[in-house]
Amino acid sequence: MRTDRLVAVLLMLQRREQVTAAEVARELEISERTARRDLDALAMAGVPVYATQGRGGGWRLVGGARTDLSGLTASEARALFLLAGPASAGTPAVKAALRKLVHALPEPFRAQAEAAAASRVTDPRPWGASRVAPSPPRFLDPLQDAVIRGVQVQLGYADRHGAATRRTVHPLGIVAKGPSWYLVAHTQAGRRTFRIDRVSSADPTDDPVDRPEDFDLATSWREIADEIDRTRTPLQAQALCTLPGINILRIGLGDRLDVGGATTDGRIQVVIRGRDAYTLAGELAGLVAWLDVTGPAPVRAHLASIGQALIERYR
Repeated sequence: MRTDRLVAVLLMLQRREQVTAAEVARELEISERTARRDLDALAMAGVPVYATQGRGGGWRLVGGARTDLSGLTASEARALFLLAGPASAGTPAVKAALRKLVHALPEPFRAQAEAAAASRVTDPRPWGASRVAPSPPRFLDPLQDAVIRGVQVQLGYADRHGAATRRTVHPLGIVAKGPSWYLVAHTQAGRRTFRIDRVSSADPTDDPVDRPEDFDLATSWREIADEIDRTRTPLQAQALCTLPGINILRIGLGDRLDVGGATTDGRIQVVIRGRDAYTLAGELAGLVAWLDVTGPAPVRAHLASIGQALIERYR
């Protein structure tokens, strides 16, 4: 949209003594011709902007004129650019406009605005059965703020067994996983994930976070989620599936399905992960029209038992 571009150009003019059409085009990902039209449009709209010609020329604001948009506080800028991050529910146009605007924010707001945009990701798939999302946990906001400001936190935490600990963590990002919230952090023991609803205290320090240069929150969370999924579903069953059944398995099993190559009879080799033999057999029993489970033996035994029980009940 042109409006967001004009605001971005105006903020660029405020932040710098002078801009060229080429600089505007590069930062806003538009053509130089469009950049010149936008600069002309600001002048026609009454904004006190003028062009200087010749070598070293460009566009300037008369007398360093300013607009109320520069009145953003640091916290307001951070809140605004949370909308531009991976967790945003905004439209692509809104996200694109905000990403462009971040380049025009005056320092020192820009760094924290960029940190806010990258501080949170959303993974809509819940662990196991879905449930109603609770209200945000008590320490979500202070931990989010620590991620954005890049400071260490003295964290009080209770594990799933209720054992309480207190440690110093380096917050790297916040993840919304289904109805649950997680803090991804670096600790003395390496990268760790903390359920935020189990946090009992969060005291920020003045010490900077030790953040890996190549750290990407979305990539890191995918690795964490894959590792947790495999821990929760340690059993692997081998099977042969007819070609029409592959899509049905993908829909029902998602990431727990690994598809291999075809056999001589045209069926597809698959590996399916599950929690235990009994539970996995219950999931696969309804897929007998497409699936031939070849192992392990406990899964096959449970399938046979389920089949016999169905015969006795419904013969």
